This record gives sequence, structure tokens and C-alpha cells, in this order.
Amino acid sequence: MLKLADCFFTQKRNMKKIYLSMALAICVQLLFGQAQDKNITIPDLDNYKTLKCDFHMHTVFSDGLVWPTVRIDEAYAEGLDAISITEHLEYRPHKEDIKASHNRSFDIAKTAAENKGIILIKGSEITRSMAPGHNNAIFLQDCDKLDTPEYMDAFKAAKDQNAFIFWNHPGWDAQQPEETRWWDIHTQLYEGGFMQGIEVANGPEYYPEAHQWCLDKKLTMIGTSDIHQPIQTDINFAKGEHRTITLVFAKERSSESIREALLSHRTAVFYKDMLIGEEVYLKELFKNAVAIEKVDKTDKNVRITLKNNSGLTFRLKKGNHDPALTYFREYTIEPNSLHTLDIRLSESTQSGNVNFEITNLLVKPGKGLDYQISF
Repeated sequence: MLKLADCFFTQKRNMKKIYLSMALAICVQLLFGQAQDKNITIPDLDNYKTLKCDFHMHTVFSDGLVWPTVRIDEAYAEGLDAISITEHLEYRPHKEDIKASHNRSFDIAKTAAENKGIILIKGSEITRSMAPGHNNAIFLQDCDKLDTPEYMDAFKAAKDQNAFIFWNHPGWDAQQPEETRWWDIHTQLYEGGFMQGIEVANGPEYYPEAHQWCLDKKLTMIGTSDIHQPIQTDINFAKGEHRTITLVFAKERSSESIREALLSHRTAVFYKDMLIGEEVYLKELFKNAVAIEKVDKTDKNVRITLKNNSGLTFRLKKGNHDPALTYFREYTIEPNSLHTLDIRLSESTQSGNVNFEITNLLVKPGKGLDYQISF
């Protein structure tokens, strides 16, 4: 039978354990934030599935700071469909501690990806000075074959494996400190079939020059995180931030369909609160995100009720319009919510068009998507 003093000390030890557990939980919350849904809902197009993809990231097998399976856990938590771990071929600062094939990070992550339903695409980063700069090759079979002294041999090895190759962070000031420039070498790569896309956005940076190049040269627009640290180090999910990603409009949710969509330029870049892409895809995406719930008309007013079924924000600015219609100058459609547009009528007008520019859906540098709602 326990003595009273023994009971007291036992209770005191138990209380210490409780307090220690509570303190640990508070520390975890302070470090990583409250548990939350990081998955941002983005609608499909009429004939294509919208897949959320990140084709540029690193682990300790090059200059990253996490184990490969962590990249799978992060992607799963954020609702991504596909990722590619693209280790530097030429830059491996942890090589004294980690000696392995360039395929190893993919091999380690593969089972975790299969278990969590993440499409894992094998890739590598060809890391050279400007020009040509840094380029990613994805859909590889053997990354080791790209580890060659001459950069053109690396590109040829990637092309021999039917890789999709894109130019990384073309406006990175470490390599292009004065201006974002297209070099003669890039013309050679482009014309030789060694470049199919360009990063229009990389992490926190958007490159309008690359955006225009993609439009002019029919290259695929790519957006990536280029993440090196744990994702929550760079992205504050509690404030609604997200990593920069590529939206791929694919026939189905598979690696083969992603590749076909990339080669067909069916992408948009999700960067901060902006979507960057070709007009045809952004217009359809907005149409499928925002539905007209009802239209109420009187002699002098029209009220259009909209429902945003997506996790996206849309910023509207009034465009050219009939002077008989008076409506907003600027308007924000918040995610997952109902909105009303009030239009005042004059001169016995009973029908017309509400014309606006969606300023954060960029169809070219500095130009948002023009859209019209008729009543």
C-alpha cells in the first residue's frame, strides 16, 4: 500500500509529464502552425482534368535539406497530383556524406509516392553557367547518363530518353544580373528540339520576358517551387500562401497524360494569387470556377448572383462598356463564396453585357483576361 508521500510524488511526476507534453505540443504548433487544409480547389476544364504539379525540387541528394520521402509527404498534404525531384547533376554539396547514383532520390521516394497516390516523375537538373544556365529534364529513365563534362552531351542524353526539357529561372539575377536575355545558345537548343518549356515563375519570382517567349515560340509555361528547405520554411500556409506550381490540363490522371499535355502546351502557372497561361484555358477555367446562380431584374437595376466554387481569388476591373450600364470599377471575387454584381440601368435599357478584365489571370505580360457576362 502506497504511503501518502508516495502518492504525492507519483501525482507530481504525472503532472510534470502532462505539462511537458503540453509544452511540446505548443512548440510544435509554434514551429509548424495549426493543422489545416492546404489543398486549394481548382476546377477541371470541360475535356481535361486539372492536375497540380511541381516539376522542380531538391533533397539532400543534391543541395536540398530534406530526405526524398519528405517531398512526397509535403505534396500529399498540399493536394498535389505529381512532382519531380530534380537533383543537380553537377552540384552535390553533401556528396561526402551521401554517395549515390543520381537516380537514388527517385528510388527512395517511389514507394512512398505509390502509397500516397502521388505521380512521381524521374528528373534531373543540368546545372551550368549562363549560357545555357540551368535546365530540368523530366521523364528520364536513367539520370546518370546526363552526368557528362559537355553540356550538349547532357542535353543529347536527355533527348535520347524522350525527356521534356525546360529552362529554369531564366531571370535569376545570379546568372542574369542586368536583364533577362535570350542567348544564341538558347536558339540552338530551341531549334534543335532540346527545349520544350520555360519557367515563367520560379518560387517567388515571375519572369514576364519568359512569359512572352512562351507565347511567341509556342513553348510550354512552367511554374515551380524549386524548394530546397522544408516547404513550411518558405510557404506560410496559415496565411493562405501556396507553392508556385504548374496546372496541367491532362486527359487523365497519369504520367503519360501529363507528358502529352506538356508537349501540347496545355498548362497554366499558379503563382501567388495569379494564374498565367493561354487565354483559351484561363477563360474555360474561370467559367468552370464561377457560376451564375441567378439574375434578378427590375426596370432600373440588374443583380447577378455569382458563386465561386473554387479556392481561387479573382480580381475584376471594369472594361469597355455601354454608358447606359453603371457597375463596379474594381471587384474581388473571394474563394468559395457567393457574390452579387449590381448593375444600374438607364435610358430604358433592359439587356446588355458586363465587360471586365480579370487582372490576376494573365494572358500576356501586364494583360488580364477579358470576360463578359450577358443579361
